This record gives sequence, C-alpha cells and structure tokens, in this order.
Amino acid sequence: MNPHSEPSKHTGDIHSTPSAANPAAENPSHTSRTPHAPKPSVPADPPSASATSGPTAAADPTDATETSSPPGPAEFSNTSIPSDPTVPLAPSNLTASTAPPPSHPSHSSASSDATKAPSPEAQVTLRGPAELADALPYLMGFYPDDSVVMVALNGERGRFGGRVRLGIPTDTAQWPDVADQLAECLISAGQERDARPAAIIVYLCQEPAAGESGKDVKDRLRPLAQRLRTACGALDVPVLEALCLSNGRFWSYCCPDFRCCPAEGTPMAMPGTSVMAAAAAYAGMQVRGSLKEMEARLAIRTGPRAAEQEKALDAAAGALVPRMLRGEAAVAVRRDTLDLAGAMIHRFRQDTPSGSNRARDACDDALITDAEAADLILGLQDRVTRDRAAEWMDGSAAAPALRLWRALARRCAGGYAEHAVAPLTLAGWVSWSTEDGPSARVALSRALAIDPDYTFAQLLHRAINEGLDPEPLRRCLREQHREAVSEAEPAAPAATKTPQPTKRPGPSRPAPAARPRGPRGGTGPGTRTTDGRGRRRAGRDGDRSRR
Repeated sequence: MNPHSEPSKHTGDIHSTPSAANPAAENPSHTSRTPHAPKPSVPADPPSASATSGPTAAADPTDATETSSPPGPAEFSNTSIPSDPTVPLAPSNLTASTAPPPSHPSHSSASSDATKAPSPEAQVTLRGPAELADALPYLMGFYPDDSVVMVALNGERGRFGGRVRLGIPTDTAQWPDVADQLAECLISAGQERDARPAAIIVYLCQEPAAGESGKDVKDRLRPLAQRLRTACGALDVPVLEALCLSNGRFWSYCCPDFRCCPAEGTPMAMPGTSVMAAAAAYAGMQVRGSLKEMEARLAIRTGPRAAEQEKALDAAAGALVPRMLRGEAAVAVRRDTLDLAGAMIHRFRQDTPSGSNRARDACDDALITDAEAADLILGLQDRVTRDRAAEWMDGSAAAPALRLWRALARRCAGGYAEHAVAPLTLAGWVSWSTEDGPSARVALSRALAIDPDYTFAQLLHRAINEGLDPEPLRRCLREQHREAVSEAEPAAPAATKTPQPTKRPGPSRPAPAARPRGPRGGTGPGTRTTDGRGRRRAGRDGDRSRR
C-alpha cells in the first residue's frame, strides 16, 4: 500500500503534490522536491463545515489514552480550533486566522462560518515546518506530549479543520492498525460534515527516554510516521507534512534535504516569540501546558496521606452505604451530601489560592478534611446526587466547584479509584460549561479510562467532540433546579437558608453555597451490599451512575 501524496521541498514555503501510487514513496528519501508543485486535487468549492478532533473522539479521547496503555479511541472534535487557521495549499503559504471562533458553534453555525473568506486583518501567515511545529499547542490548547496528532486541511485555502489525537502505542505491533484507524477516523468524520480533507498534517510528539536523544526518538517513530502517510494516501488524501517534535527540536519526515532539515533537527522557537504566539496572545487564546501537567491535576494521591484517606473512605462506606440502600435514609444522605458540597464550594470560593497549578491544588487539598472528602466521594456515587451537583456549573459557583471536583478525584485513594469517575465527570462538565474544552476532554478521558461504560461521561465526551453547545444541558439543569426548589417550598415554606451539614472536625466551615433544596426523585445506588473492604464498591456497583 503506497501513499498517494509526495510532500515537496521545504525551501521557502510549503508545497504539496499528489502522486499516483509510487513504490518509491514508501521511502521518505524519494520525496518529490519540486519547488513549485501543482495544487493537490481538492473539491471545486470550499467545504461547508470543518471538523476538529482532539484532547483529545470518534474513535476518541484519546486524550483519554495514556501512552503506557494500549491505544484507545482517538479523540475527535467537531468544534472550530482555537485559532481557526487556514492553510492555502497553493500558493504555498500557511495562513492562520486569529479571530476566536464562536464559543460553542453548532453544526449550522460551523457550516456558515466555513464558507466565509477569512478577514485579512484576522490572518497570520505561517511559512514552513518551523511555524507549523510552533503552532501545534495553539491548535490543541495544550502541548500533546506522547501523542500522535493529525490535522485536516480543508478546501482550496487549506483551512485547518478536524484534529485527532492518540497516545503513541508502546507496542509497535499496534502501529499499522492504529494508523489505519486514525486516518479513517479523521477523513470519514470530515466526509460526514461535507468537509473531506484536501490534505493532512501529522505530528509525532514524544520526549526522549533515558539514554535517548531527540534524534533517536525521531528514528524510532519513523515507521509510525510512514504508516500514517501510507494510510492517508490509501484513502486518497495526501500528507502535506509529517513532523517529529522531541527535546525542544523538530524533524521533518517528508524532507530529506539536510540543507533545510538537518539531521540534528531544528530548534523550536522560544516560547512566546513566534508569529503564532503573538497572534494567540492578541486573540486571548490560552495554552494550558502539557497534557501530562493537565493529567497530574487529576491524579490520585499516593503515599502516607493516601492511606489516611483510604481509612476515612472505609469509615464513610460503612456508615453511608447501608443508608443509601434504604428509601427515606437515601433521601437524607442525598440532602447531607449536597449540603456538604455547598459548604465546601463556599469555603473554596472564600479562599482562592495563587501560584502554580501544583501550589493551587495543594492549597485546595488542605481546605477539605479526609472525612469530608470521603463523605462527598461516597455520596456522589448516587446518580441523583451527582446530577444535582452538576447544577453548580456557571456563575460564581463554577470555579470553586471545579476545584472541589478535582480535589475529590485526587482523594479516591487505594481501592476507591473507581469512585473517581463521578468527580472526574463533574470536573469535565464544569470545564466544558465554562468553555474549557481541552480540560474537559482530559477529565472525561480519565473517567472513561476507569469506567468505559459510564454513560454521563460518554455523552459529555461525545457532545464535546461533535462541537455541540452545552447551553441546552445548562438550561435543562436550571429547570431541574427550579422544579426542585418549587417542590421543596411547600414542605418547608419558612426555610430561608440551606441547612448546615453535620459538624465535622477540620477547618471551620462557612455558610454553604446556594444549591437546589431537595432531590427530584430517583433511586439510590442499588441493592448490592458487602462486608468489610468490599463495602467500598457497593455505592457504585448497584447503580454505577451509568445513566
């Protein structure tokens, strides 16, 4: 199987040349070097919509997939990329629009935007592989370490469209299947939206292992790059460029000319100095660090503190799970859990930390005791409670709620790792609701890695990848809140404050944040009970909140 495209020489601007099946094309050294290559064959009219795949998945997250694990579904997103770049395939310029896209474009709005010519004032021209390499974090919203990323170029102007990301499999035997699936995912997703890619750019991002250099990484990943080029060529979509990013340098797999692409690689631009960085800063776009840094904010704690947290979870499971399995007692547990969550959100709001992400997370961890965290983690295993907690999604409650859900995910220590799915999903929901798609994908990907059948996480992840607007779900939750309040008012007409949760040792608790007054109904976590350490799973195994 031979690729149907041959990238051109990298002197000056980038050109692309489709080719017929060519046995020599299997070897990158046989790449076409024509400085003024003709245009690739593209549809006569620009596509009416663009897809974006990413953190992040049609096959997706695959932000969700860690590189140490077998590959999972590739992350695919249909939303506009942050910088909305366009890449003319001929003449050989790379043009990026810095006008931010609509916050959450619907399919119809994406279609109309894609047919408009970009405003000259809103464009940045990217020339050559160096600026393509520098643009990657701005296309994704983070630096996708240990990842393969494919970006679609749509229409005559080569508008950046769909993006798909997957953790690089450690098992090289998986590379052929992974390459075929990624190419099929990106191209078919574009076709479904009448935006079949005219070309594709491939990025392979991985830092050297112990004893390796960046060049060693480039050589080790070369077969994967070639498999990706072959897979795309088999579907009649040329790979315009394939880059390896490692150890602060980049290499091109498509240009064998050492004069423009030296064997030792080309240094990446200093952060904040490139044309794309300047355009992104002007447009208010953010890069949230690396994927590993984002995942670290959700990682479960280990060590002596984890052992203490696990003891608190054991105690909470013994006290709460039997009550969660009984009708009226289950309602009381929901009420207590929401009361406590409201109090914690108020506490987090009153104490906003500063500094690095690690320092802020450490401050958040100190704001909640092991017992409080355990009660919340167990209580959130109830589907109704979790759905009610999702109402803290916007306004002044959103930021402290997100911090709380992240802190709870980190506290699911030892045998309670599966209990992290609920707070991770809530963290993903609040991130998406506040227009932070990359963080939402990371959180939801981790949730689905723990429990692939968790329906709430599945639905949110799919909605993000398809570019849907979260506002309909926000409206639904607001209506749920109003109904719950109206149901609670006849039973407690004199109530003017949210009841305080039972007093526990630890930091003093300010008044709780406003929240829904009572549950809308539903059932508890199920009917399964176990003794001893097995009880810790009962809260999730009965219902597992998979609705």
